[in-house]
Formats: sequence, C-alpha cells, structure tokens
Amino acid sequence: MTEQVQPVWIGEAGRMRVQVYADRMAMGAEAAAQAATGIREAIAEKGEARIVFAAAPSQNELYEGLIRAEGIDWSRVTAFHMDEYIGLDANAPQRFGTYLSERLFSRVRPGRVELIDGSGGIERECERYSAMLAEAPIDIVCLGIGENGHIAFNDPPVADFRDPLLVKAVELDLPCRQQQVNDGCFTALDAVPTHAITLTIPALMSGARLYCSVPGATKREAVRRTMRGPITTACPASILREHPNVTLFTDLDAYGPAEGTA
Repeated sequence: MTEQVQPVWIGEAGRMRVQVYADRMAMGAEAAAQAATGIREAIAEKGEARIVFAAAPSQNELYEGLIRAEGIDWSRVTAFHMDEYIGLDANAPQRFGTYLSERLFSRVRPGRVELIDGSGGIERECERYSAMLAEAPIDIVCLGIGENGHIAFNDPPVADFRDPLLVKAVELDLPCRQQQVNDGCFTALDAVPTHAITLTIPALMSGARLYCSVPGATKREAVRRTMRGPITTACPASILREHPNVTLFTDLDAYGPAEGTA
C-alpha cells in the first residue's frame, strides 16, 4: 500500500477543503490516492462510477497515480471529458480526447468512454453530449484551474454560474489561449483554436465529489482568487467554494509563500 503523503498545510476556503503539498509530485500522488478512494466508493455504492476528466498538463501526476491505484474496477467506469477544441484535425495531438486516450483511457480501459467531437455539427454535438451527461448523476469530477481562473473552458467572459445548459460552444479569451502556448501544447498563439465545446459550470458543479489539482507558479494568482477573492465569474473557479464536497490540491509554487503555511 502506498504511504500517505503529508500536506504542508491544510485549510478551508468557504466549503472547499484546501491541501498544500511541498511539490507537484506529492500533490499529484495524494490527489490520486483520494480520487481513487472516491472511485472505489462510488462503484461499491452504485455499481458504477460516472467520471468527468480534465485534459491538461496540470493533471499528469494525478492520472499517473490513478493508473497505479489498486482495486479500481475500471470496467464499471463511464468516462467523460470536459472540453474540446472546435475545428482541430482529427489526428491533431492537441485534441483533449487524444490526450486523455493516450495518458489515461488506453492504460486503464474504462468500460465506457464518451469523447466530445469538435469537428462536425457543433449544436448537435452539444445536445448529444448533454443527453449522455443527463442519463445519470456524475459521481466524480477531476479538474484543474486555468491561469485566468477558468474551469473547463468557462473563461470569465462566458462563465455563467446559473447556465441553463450542460454543454455549450464558447469563444476562448486571449489569456486562455496564451496559456495553451505557455503549457507547450501549441508553438504559437495563432495555432490555438479560438472556439471550443465545454461542459458548463452547473454541469461541473453537479458532480458529487470534485478533485481539483492546481500546481505551478503560473497558477498562483488564480489560486489566490479562487480561495480568497469574491465569488464572481471574473474568477470562475471561485464558485468551487460553494460546492459541498470539493478538495483543492496545490503545491507551494501555486499556493505561494505570501499565503504562509502552518
């Protein structure tokens, strides 16, 4: 059994639990351990687990931990992902479905994998994916937070805490697109798509348990605003403070020495 990694600080922000780790490896290991427990418990309680996964470098350590986790019957997992670019070539390595398939799904083989298709009729695809999400409650959401405070592709200009939709097409704002270059996903801003399909904030917040992994110094301001700023769509992730069962996992680079630890 893997030894539990101890956080350097534990606290709360609203209803959100916050756990700070010395580095992103420790952060990812513990996020994976707790998410694995959540998956096993959902399967034990319901016979299945319906999970939404984010596709981003910030989730790499989490997914490596889930791959190694023991006792998860992945055949009982229905896997969704939370956003996808519109208009990328089907073989483009930057597609989020490709990222998740290569880094997670092909290695654990969930019983059912449902990917968003951003290459065809967008309105019809939003309706199709919404219908699948609505088939049954979402048990777990594994997510991150963008440099501009977005969750999924709900950037500040399009974020809506009371969105009537589960899935929608959005225009990506400039800081969001620049982050994709900063993360090394694209070589230049002009190569980053301008639009995407995303699960909305109510869709994400409908998950019974949320595991939010946010490492790195580039996320420091987003973490600060998420924890201590006003709850506003100017920082969409701030709404996480109102979820009844969410844990924010972060490292000292993202948490920042100015916050202090105890």
